[in-house]
Formats: sequence, structure tokens, C-alpha cells
Amino acid sequence: MSFQPVVPLSGLGGWAFLNRTRTRQEASFNAAPQLQRDVAYFEEKFQKISTADQLVADRRLMRVTLGAFGLQDDLDNRAFIRQIIEGGTDDRRALANRLADKRYFALASALGHLAKTDATDLQPDLAERLTASYKGRAFEISVGEQDQTLRLALSLQRELPQLAESYSTQASRWFAALGNPPLRQILETSLGLPKEFGLLDIDDQVTRMQSAMSKRFGTSDLLDMADPEKLKALTHRFLIMTQIREVQAEMSANNVALILLQNIRS
Repeated sequence: MSFQPVVPLSGLGGWAFLNRTRTRQEASFNAAPQLQRDVAYFEEKFQKISTADQLVADRRLMRVTLGAFGLQDDLDNRAFIRQIIEGGTDDRRALANRLADKRYFALASALGHLAKTDATDLQPDLAERLTASYKGRAFEISVGEQDQTLRLALSLQRELPQLAESYSTQASRWFAALGNPPLRQILETSLGLPKEFGLLDIDDQVTRMQSAMSKRFGTSDLLDMADPEKLKALTHRFLIMTQIREVQAEMSANNVALILLQNIRS
């Protein structure tokens, strides 16, 4: 049986506990035999493949590769993933460039050496970086099986600094953030935006989010939000707002139940 992270509390208390124990818990999680076997298999086989066909034909390789980008739910979508990889990122019409979810762009970009259109050599440390990302995300998933909010909080610590590093302009960082489903959910919750917010034009969404972030955190640039202190403030805000929404939803459900009960009695 693999190690399961211990999360005895939710909200800020659970986050504090997880931060205190994360190094030890993650080490125990990574020591699980199945995880170690998957990583060893990947590091041995990945260097030998030269086409997207070879990758998607190997389910174990696919599991680690997709897991490294948070795309593990696409494990059975082999034709789709092959199309993403083979299309590369050079052509503006490539599928990876047209999809709103920018995790596919990150996948195609990293695996450019397997694309038909990209003349890219295999990066010598790519396998190591992919397995490190896979293990980190696998730990987050395991935490999420107990508390999905804490899983998102963990992902925020990775996603926001990476985004700030990968995009050179404020606008590109915002569009990339909105194209990352977990990060988008965190930002919408932290800024108190309704679910209907996503129905607005994308440019309007960016403008409104920038305004809300500036009022709340004193900056509208996600590069600034990657600073450790602001990242901490954003994380705490997300955890607090999530608990507030949960309480509001529970109160609303109780009010509906009370009204129904009163109607039955009358």
C-alpha cells in the first residue's frame, strides 16, 4: 500500500500543517515502490523514443508524461495527444496554439523533438524535469483525495512562479493564467468573482481581474504576485474565500430545507 499524505485539518490550519510536514510526507510518498518503478521505467525508455507514435503507444510512458503537465485525464486520448505533439508550436495554426488550455502548449513545447514541424533536439535534462514534475503533481493529487482545496493551494506554489518565468509581458501572463484551469479557479475564488465571470469576453475578463487584484493586493501584475510574500497572501486569501463560499453554500442549502419543511407542515 502506498503512503497517503496526512491532512487532519482544512483551510488555513490544514495548510499550516501541510507546510510543516510536507518535506517528510513527500519523501515518504516518493518512496512508494510503484512510483519508483514508473519513474525508473520512464527515465530508461524516454531517451530512446523519437516519435509521438512511440510515446503514445507506451501507456507507462504516457502516464508519466501527461502527469507531468497535469493532463493525466487524457491518458486514453492517444490520437488527440499525438496530434498535439506532432503539430508542435511553430505554426500558429497548430492545435496546441489554438487550445485555450495552455497545458497542451506546454506539453507540445517540451516535446518539440518529437514534433514533425519543430527541428528541436532532445534536451538532456528533460526526462529528469518531467519525472520531478510528475512526482510533485502525483503528491498534490494524493493530497486532493482528502482536501481538493489544499491540492489547489499546493499547485499555486508551482504554477504562478512558472508562469511568471515563462511569459515576458503582463498581458501574456494573464492570458496564460486564464488558460490554466486550476490557476484560473484559484484567481476567480481569491478575487471573489462569480461563476458567470467566465462568460465575459476574454479581454474583459483580464481587465476586470487586473482591477480586482490591484485593489486587493496593490498590483495587477502576476509577476509581482509570484513574490513569496504576495504568493503567501494570495494562498491565504484563496483558502479563506473557499471556506466562506462553503459556509454560504451550506447556509443556503439549510434555508431551502427549512422553507420546504415549513411548507410541508403548513
